Amino acid sequence: MGDEGRVSPLKNFVAGGVAGACLLLAGHPLDTIKGVLGLYRGMGAPLAGVAPMMAISFFGFGLGKQLQQTDANTPHTHTQLFLSGCLAGIFTTVIVAPGERIKCLLQVQASGGGSRYAGPVDCAMRLYKEQGIRSVYKGTVLTLIRDVPSNGLYFLTYEGLKDLMTPEGQSVAQLSTPKILLAGGVAGILNWTIALPPDVLKSNFQTAAEGKYRGLVDVLRTLLREEGPKALYKGFNAVFLRAFPANAACFLGFELALKGLNAVAPGW
Repeated sequence: MGDEGRVSPLKNFVAGGVAGACLLLAGHPLDTIKGVLGLYRGMGAPLAGVAPMMAISFFGFGLGKQLQQTDANTPHTHTQLFLSGCLAGIFTTVIVAPGERIKCLLQVQASGGGSRYAGPVDCAMRLYKEQGIRSVYKGTVLTLIRDVPSNGLYFLTYEGLKDLMTPEGQSVAQLSTPKILLAGGVAGILNWTIALPPDVLKSNFQTAAEGKYRGLVDVLRTLLREEGPKALYKGFNAVFLRAFPANAACFLGFELALKGLNAVAPGW
């Protein structure tokens, strides 16, 4: 592969935060299309969650690359890049799993007109008081099943396409903006192609009444019996409409931030 130079997880963390902001800026209007003035309304709360999550994701990827890097001038293999992406998925699960559990419960409450939880903090506290930390992290295994392989493919696809589109004799760092956008967008689509089925299962499991499902296999069996295989790709159109532009912007923001950090703090 054509990546080169010493990997800095710290720079990846900072640049990843910028990437998360760019992802949200590009994807948020597609989540809430309510006219020009309303495109970015209510973006503060999602930004507070997405930017740190992507910072941790890129940090995990950078750490994975660093741990496997024996020589700064030796490119990483496909397997090393995939495993580094998998590590990023493990890192993000720590904060994503409880966050999505709470979000799913609040969304179900909003659609049903209930008032059990006053907000995210109240929801987290009630879950912890009633059933402990295990309830807060309900669905973690499914989150890992979703995020570990999908993040591995996500980062591998991006790095692989960058290398593929870099002309012979040139550095991958010289890749043009349109090519970075293309690599990031395709990576985002492939990421969700394998992430969406476990995401659907996870949402069903996390919002179900306690004791409804005996385990993960039971969730899959029940969903297939009641709604058929197409249920595994529920929300396909909305997710894929957002995936390309959001992730294209994400990786472009990461690359620009990383270049800036390399210029002002080369020793990090």
